[in-house]
Amino acid sequence: MSATTVSDFVLDRLEQWGVTRLFGYPGDGINGLFGALARAGDRFEFVQARHEETAALMAVAHAKLTDAPSVCVATSGPGAIHLLNGLYDAKKDHQPVVAIVGQQARSTHGADQHQEVDLEALFSDVASAFCQTVTVPEQARMVIDRALRIATTRRAPTVVILPNDVQELDAVVLPERAHGMSRTSHVLSQPNVVPDPVDLRIAADLLNAGRRVAMLIGSGARGAVAEVRAVADVLDAGIAKALLGKDVLPDDVPGVTGTIGLLGTKPSWELMQGCDVLLMVGTSFPYTEFLPDGVPAVQVDLDPTRIGLRYPTEVNLVGDARLTLAALLPLLERHEERGAWRERIVDDVAKWDAQVVREAEVPADPINPQHVAVELSRHLPDRAIVTADSGTSVSWFARHLHLREGMRGTLSGQLASMGVGVPYAIGAKFAHPDRPVVAFVGDGSMQMNGLAELLTIARYAERWPNQQLVVVVLDNGDLNMVTWEQRVMAGDPRFDASQDLPPVDYAAVARAMGIGAERVEDPAEVAGAFDRAFAANAPFLLDMVVDPNVPPMPPHVTFEQAKHLMFALAKGDSERGGIIRQTIRETVASHRR
Repeated sequence: MSATTVSDFVLDRLEQWGVTRLFGYPGDGINGLFGALARAGDRFEFVQARHEETAALMAVAHAKLTDAPSVCVATSGPGAIHLLNGLYDAKKDHQPVVAIVGQQARSTHGADQHQEVDLEALFSDVASAFCQTVTVPEQARMVIDRALRIATTRRAPTVVILPNDVQELDAVVLPERAHGMSRTSHVLSQPNVVPDPVDLRIAADLLNAGRRVAMLIGSGARGAVAEVRAVADVLDAGIAKALLGKDVLPDDVPGVTGTIGLLGTKPSWELMQGCDVLLMVGTSFPYTEFLPDGVPAVQVDLDPTRIGLRYPTEVNLVGDARLTLAALLPLLERHEERGAWRERIVDDVAKWDAQVVREAEVPADPINPQHVAVELSRHLPDRAIVTADSGTSVSWFARHLHLREGMRGTLSGQLASMGVGVPYAIGAKFAHPDRPVVAFVGDGSMQMNGLAELLTIARYAERWPNQQLVVVVLDNGDLNMVTWEQRVMAGDPRFDASQDLPPVDYAAVARAMGIGAERVEDPAEVAGAFDRAFAANAPFLLDMVVDPNVPPMPPHVTFEQAKHLMFALAKGDSERGGIIRQTIRETVASHRR
């Protein structure tokens, strides 16, 4: 490494931090950095997205799936603004993403220069953890080090702003030893955080007193899989999963009830309603109506600001999930009388799994989207990574896809942004190029961000040792999740002007971009289409034409929700006949044994 400009030095420092891949889009405001990338040769891989937003989303997925900081790059002004949605996705899901953005020359700041935007003000909320402009070469080392260190330790997005004149200045690798100079280090080690033994004893006493124990785990439990299973075994506990924690434990582990919440399963709802003590690990699940009412609870989280945020927990254990559960485990007691509770949970899950399959087999016009999800679950290759988009597709992802040992699944959790599925899949493929990847998306999300990024898939596929990247589009011509929210939450009929999508033959578009594809309109062809898609060993798109009137039913339908739906239909919903017909079919199937 022999830095000559500030841009060269920035890349050198990123490499010392272990970053060798950047997602982004060029522009004259960041040209100095791209010149340095060209000089760096094969030391770095630059992934050109079709839009800065999708570049940031690729970086988020890359961070989620590598558990390491990822970097996105954009030019000044409009390019920087485009990053915001992806960076907010990183902020809401606590991911270490560093954005490096260009800016106009220092001499023009405040002069309303072409493409000049107050970037520190723009990023002040999304990058509240750290956002800094490099104004002199001596500052670059400190700013890069702090951006990476803070992103990693606080699990938050950070922003480095590089004016275009600073990018071309001579580098200062190590500032002089003088007053006002920072000489920072890139070395980082993480602490082992374990709660006080007194608090662990109090938590153990509370859990030992329970006879119907429920656990709720999130993505923060990912490093504690063995400990979660051991604790659940001692306590005979059922384990529900927050959506971002869906892939923490395989869905076939005995006692795992699946996801919780509006997109959750009936066994998870019943687990929470029937328990007498709750243990939450690595989650800050936001929908309190799906948590127990008045049940004593213990929460484990590494971030003290997330403790006691959603539920009035009686014992709060601030610590690493793995180390905390390992310290708690010897203090827990087995009780034979809990066995019936565990047997009931396992039986509820078996009944639910059978019900899901029955409902997926219900006829629809033309294809039941649940059938697509069930068949995808059956066809997923070992070690597959599934990225889901926001919309009704995430309902079927949450309930119908069974992730086996070694599989991963991810999505935009707290932000729940549309348009993440395909960019996430590209980020996943660069993170793990040897693994199969599936993007499970709706047609609204596909039109928003997915179509353009098919070009990115076609462009980079040859770089991946395993080229299996299957995009599954649930094509119903409707912004379906919002349509159902209009009906069930507001009591309004479908507003056709806002909900109708222009028809697109997604398979034809994919083929035009050099990607294999099929359009599927017959439910009898779904399984065979998945066989062909995965056998292609190359990027492939499946345009699944599905029925928009299959209701994404929550695990527990309230009186208010039912009333709103009836009002919406009574007001003349354009899909009234199809909804009534499909709801009757679903109801009959759900009560069959």
